[in-house]
Amino acid sequence: MKSVARSFPNMVGGANSHSEQRGHFQMPLHYPRYTQTDYETMLEWRLDCLLKEYGLPIIGDLQQKRNFAIGAFLWSH
Repeated sequence: MKSVARSFPNMVGGANSHSEQRGHFQMPLHYPRYTQTDYETMLEWRLDCLLKEYGLPIIGDLQQKRNFAIGAFLWSH
């Protein structure tokens, strides 16, 4: 068996890397495990970090961000 080397341009930062793009969903290693109560009481800076981590929009006031996070990360059973 022979090994094959592959080149992956822009994988570690750089002007054209995916981390520089806006408006695309990116799946972090772990899915958030917050409850609805957690989202309803979460501080705005924490919501901003969470939404940014997933490549989701960080717009609106605190209540709009909370509602967006609840809709994006919680499913009714």
